Amino acid sequence: MKPKLNILKNELTFKSSTDHLHEVRNFVEINGNKVGLSDKTIAHISLAVDEACTNIIKHAYNNLLDKKIKVKIETSNSQFIVIITDNGKHFDPNKIPEPNIEKNQKMKKGGGLGMFLMKKLMDEVHYNSKVNGNELILIKNYN
Repeated sequence: MKPKLNILKNELTFKSSTDHLHEVRNFVEINGNKVGLSDKTIAHISLAVDEACTNIIKHAYNNLLDKKIKVKIETSNSQFIVIITDNGKHFDPNKIPEPNIEKNQKMKKGGGLGMFLMKKLMDEVHYNSKVNGNELILIKNYN
């Protein structure tokens, strides 16, 4: 019998520096453990959230260190939901082409895999452009 998962809401706000990404990964891990997720599932969510925050820092904020990013976690008995908000530049995720991994590997080109990884690691990825920023919703269903 599958244990009933706790329902929780929790959030972390941090400055837009990659120096804080370990705190974000730790935040995901702590909350994943609270609801009984497997280590593998927590690792997938953590990597997706790390990629999302890195993209915000690099692209939405152009590496400015004084901006804020909010990571909010909500869970239910069937979903682990991460809502990431920022006040940076908007972007259209539909304009990001699928990466050619073989070509990138041959050319030893790094980067450009953030959205691809998020979509592979999570069950749902939703992007919303808001008046005052952006919202990215990452959803992992429990199996």
